[in-house]
Amino acid sequence: MEEQTEKLSESLVIRSLKRFRELFLYNTCQLESDSNQSPKIPVEDASILDRMPADVQFVILTLLPPEDICRLGATSRYWRAMVRDPLLWKYFLLRDMPHWSSIDHVTMPKLEALASPLCSDDLQLEERVEGEEQDNVSKYDYMAEYMKGHPACRQKWQFPRPPYEVVTSFLNSLLPSSEPRYAMFGPGIEQLDVSMVTRLMHAPDVLPVAAIPSGRQINGIGSGISYTYNHQHKLNILTLYSTNRAERDRARVGQYKVDDKLFTSEDTDTSSCPMFIPNPQVQEVCQAVSGFIYVANAEPGKGDGAVEAAKIQAVLSPAWGSTARPLLVLSCVSRERPEEDLATDAALRSTPTGAGCRTSSVEMAQRLRLPQLPNPWMVQDTVAESLSGLLDGISWLLRYSGLRI
Repeated sequence: MEEQTEKLSESLVIRSLKRFRELFLYNTCQLESDSNQSPKIPVEDASILDRMPADVQFVILTLLPPEDICRLGATSRYWRAMVRDPLLWKYFLLRDMPHWSSIDHVTMPKLEALASPLCSDDLQLEERVEGEEQDNVSKYDYMAEYMKGHPACRQKWQFPRPPYEVVTSFLNSLLPSSEPRYAMFGPGIEQLDVSMVTRLMHAPDVLPVAAIPSGRQINGIGSGISYTYNHQHKLNILTLYSTNRAERDRARVGQYKVDDKLFTSEDTDTSSCPMFIPNPQVQEVCQAVSGFIYVANAEPGKGDGAVEAAKIQAVLSPAWGSTARPLLVLSCVSRERPEEDLATDAALRSTPTGAGCRTSSVEMAQRLRLPQLPNPWMVQDTVAESLSGLLDGISWLLRYSGLRI
């Protein structure tokens, strides 16, 4: 988020809050307003919080978690109107989206709506205060989108499963299920200074290695490695490298691209976007797996969005299997930003996890054109060195593969 945009949206929100005060509060020394207007509250009868300047109220709102803001809105008619202001929640979306650790196909905000003008005229404001639901008041529920997308609130917005699905899931859990298999590929497993694959094989406290199965071989690919999730569920991961190890190491040191042997390039489509087709062995893998894990390089300035998106679309083609198969995108960096570096970086002072030194999950979803996919997908921030965030992504992947977690 650019600083200039944040300052602009902040000033607009404060101006909107000031108009709310003018509509709800009045001084006893002022003349009575027309009887046609909505009744106002005398300033002398208002609470201390109500009487605070609008800019102070705004600062207080920015420091509260979203659940507490909603609770504040339940205390009075004045605060109910204040916390339902679309400008306020649009500001929160623009401010907080870059720091969300994950996003998926259900909770992804409509970014085109955020690009619309922030201003609303006084007539719209008064109609909103009166509680009238008109199309010209707000065509986009920023508050609902924020609550749906914010990681801390997301679970509360998950719709309950119908009873028949719960019963079916329980009965299926009593039957022995086959081990789900996933194909893992992407520049994040080759370009980073820390190898996530190596860390994964030597992290028994995160995802213990269960076995290296001898069966289920795929010619030229192997049988993958089986891991155990939560001491209960087994999953098999097939790692697909674009080329051999020697070429990968030379490319990483020399900072140049290697010839990707997983795909064959085709002509561009009508929109001049690149097109790829998986090579025969990769096609065999795509037909055999239950889902896909794409490891993206989330370090700043890395990645070619158009090429990456085309390769993802190539492996998810309906020609190789069902569009219900999930795609987990691990938005990966090599290591966490040192705390001392964050303390000296004014731009990252408000983001202790170092969100400013990596591509955000929302931006990664947009870069890879994930909202255009028919498959369920999720982007999860991950760190190769510590494997933080990996288990959250694996949990989502197993659930969308039909396992009861």
